[in-house]
Amino acid sequence: MVPLNWYIELSAIIFTIGAVGFLIRRNIMIMLISIELMLNSVNISLVAFSHYLQDIRGQVLVLFIITVAASEAAIGLAIVVAMFKNKAVLHTDEIMEMKG
Repeated sequence: MVPLNWYIELSAIIFTIGAVGFLIRRNIMIMLISIELMLNSVNISLVAFSHYLQDIRGQVLVLFIITVAASEAAIGLAIVVAMFKNKAVLHTDEIMEMKG
């Protein structure tokens, strides 16, 4: 059986990759993918703790987080597509204002 600290270390590494990707990259699509990475790393740690403590509540919370992540991805992608139609840029440095 894999020890709990391996899952927590994996979760911390994935969260760090997501946070660095969000802070360094200026492409909106990469920023959305980085947010998804951070949410999935939280899911890994919740499932690991849930299994370790023999409690189902962590796994139920993961289902809610997956639902929120899917809706965030759909809404974020819709906003990016609408912005790309109007301005034809995906970099946050080139977007000056967000008015319709």
